[in-house]
Amino acid sequence: MKTPKPRLIHAALFCLFLLSPFLAVGQETIMQWDFENITNRTCVEPSTGVADTIEGNFEAAPGVVGKGLRLDGFTTRIVREGKNLVKPGAEFTIEAWVALGEYPLSWCPVITTESEEVKGYRLLIGPYGQVSFEVAIGEQWVACSSAPQTVPLRKWVHLAGVCAAGKQMTLYVNGKALNSVDTYGPLTFPAKTQCIIGMAAAQGRPSDTIRTWGTVPAYFGLDGILDDILVFDKALTAEKVHEHFSNYPATVPEIPPRPLPKLDQNPGRFGAFYTKLKYYPGWDNLWPVEQDPDVVVCFGDSPVKFIFWRGIRFGPCWVSENENWMADQSLETWDDDTEGCFEHMQDRHCRFSHVRIIENTDARAVVHWRYAPVSSHNNTWKPDPKTGWECWVDEYYYVYPDASAIRKVCWNKDSTGTPFQLQESIPLTQPGQRNEELLENNYVHVADYDYNSRPVSVDLRQQPADWNPNYTIQQFNFRSQNKPYICFEPGNSMMVRWIGDGYNHFPINQARCDGRWTKVLDRPTSISSSPCSDPVIHTNGHRLYWAGLYGMNRMDLNELVTFGRSWAYAPDLRLSGEDFRFVGYDRSQRCYQIEKRVVNAVDCELKLSGSKESPIVNPAFHIQNWNAKGATVRVDGKEFNNSRVGINHKLGGDDLTVFLFLKATSAVNISIDRVD
Repeated sequence: MKTPKPRLIHAALFCLFLLSPFLAVGQETIMQWDFENITNRTCVEPSTGVADTIEGNFEAAPGVVGKGLRLDGFTTRIVREGKNLVKPGAEFTIEAWVALGEYPLSWCPVITTESEEVKGYRLLIGPYGQVSFEVAIGEQWVACSSAPQTVPLRKWVHLAGVCAAGKQMTLYVNGKALNSVDTYGPLTFPAKTQCIIGMAAAQGRPSDTIRTWGTVPAYFGLDGILDDILVFDKALTAEKVHEHFSNYPATVPEIPPRPLPKLDQNPGRFGAFYTKLKYYPGWDNLWPVEQDPDVVVCFGDSPVKFIFWRGIRFGPCWVSENENWMADQSLETWDDDTEGCFEHMQDRHCRFSHVRIIENTDARAVVHWRYAPVSSHNNTWKPDPKTGWECWVDEYYYVYPDASAIRKVCWNKDSTGTPFQLQESIPLTQPGQRNEELLENNYVHVADYDYNSRPVSVDLRQQPADWNPNYTIQQFNFRSQNKPYICFEPGNSMMVRWIGDGYNHFPINQARCDGRWTKVLDRPTSISSSPCSDPVIHTNGHRLYWAGLYGMNRMDLNELVTFGRSWAYAPDLRLSGEDFRFVGYDRSQRCYQIEKRVVNAVDCELKLSGSKESPIVNPAFHIQNWNAKGATVRVDGKEFNNSRVGINHKLGGDDLTVFLFLKATSAVNISIDRVD
């Protein structure tokens, strides 16, 4: 056993006062892991010199005294081969120091000698922070367990299990006896087995899963730091257990909180950027990726971020100034009794999901997200028996400097089958963040384009009996200055529900399960609050698509309705002269499409017919074949400085995008002038 370091005590007094009881106890230790000597992926036991294998990703970390071992919760375990396993007699004690970063997804041993037989002993931590000391007697597990959240996160906890066969077994936490159980009969041991530390001995299912058929068994490990795991061939007294706990110094484990990724640097200007977002080392090290796997869009005049991150399977998220996250569902379909949901959420390794920037100028960024709906079994949806092609989805995000974006979702006809769902609003909570810390009680306001609106409460008893499904706008009431919203096209159908407990099989979770209820707030959680919409579906050849206006800003609801009208009922545009041709207003880009017809054309003169019914709010114009260095803008004959101009260089020529920070409810004359 390691000796605690002195704290302002003379070295000799320290040894006499603290070291002597440990030396006495150490004579009764039959196995111990103090993690002071880790070499060549082995942990050497100080008393016997046995070197036990350490598997997976790990690192040395400060322990309660000296060194401990940091486990990642995914790959790390320590294995003692059966030939080196020392079996206790009729009585024994297990002790361990544990500091967790997250709770395991199912019951997971600190140490276990179990095998496929019901024999051996184990000291376990549960998915709610419970502790259980269990021994096999008469081919059944006898458990002595604690209440949930006995083990707090990011704090050192001393665990001990004491067993006297035919008498009693007792569970201790931080020197106090929490539970005792009478035992009858001797401890039974498997003939051949390993001793495993930090990971389940066999694959199992996560706790609290929603659909068993959509869940794949896996190994679950402890995420945190272990130190001083000891097995004694003796039932220690309560006084001894408390002494072992109290003689260690009070230290704080090096396990920082784990908020969802933050930007290390904000460029302070609008644009899309490749980057590599960091969560925490144990999770980050799982990913076999180099630099720049993720995409972030920033906005010069707003602290809002628009993030495409592997932890969300690249599904985009709007992030507020105080790091509140808003996600959305992908195209989803499902079967009822085989594999569960097929969706981007199940693609934990992003095998079928990727993201790229295809346009990036001062006026507009376009990000393409492509994915295949997959199940927790890693199967795609309805592959064609002749070709092997399955359902694939392309989503294009036309992002503008006012922290708004058009989401255009496209897929092949007849590839989805039935049933399927196109949209569901999904707020995300940070680890430790309660729903009410993210959202107001009236968590969302919905509206139509006639400025009729109503709040929707988390209290289902307050839901309106006269709900109108034809709402087209939703604004989530984040406890933030900037709030996320969606505007749908006229003809949208919207339903609402509140499932306050939420799920944590998504976002960052790596367990392959189709739904897991959130019981503790140890990791990010998705709140299935909805609203869900059935948007208007358009046909383009053999492709189908729908479009919505997304964003995050400080608009009140009436301002948001006006903004939505500027997109859903865009003002008419008329061009002057014959040098340019107006192709039309494209809702799926939130942009007026213009084609240059005369090579030497100098400027593009146009008129927008703004009105209360069709307001002008931050319009965008895309001119094909501009083929010039840049452009300047005049509004009603005066130079307009609050504009953004971007040149997109393409194989067929250079296109121009112009974005204006401009609001009006009357006609406006705009001139876009060539700059060579």
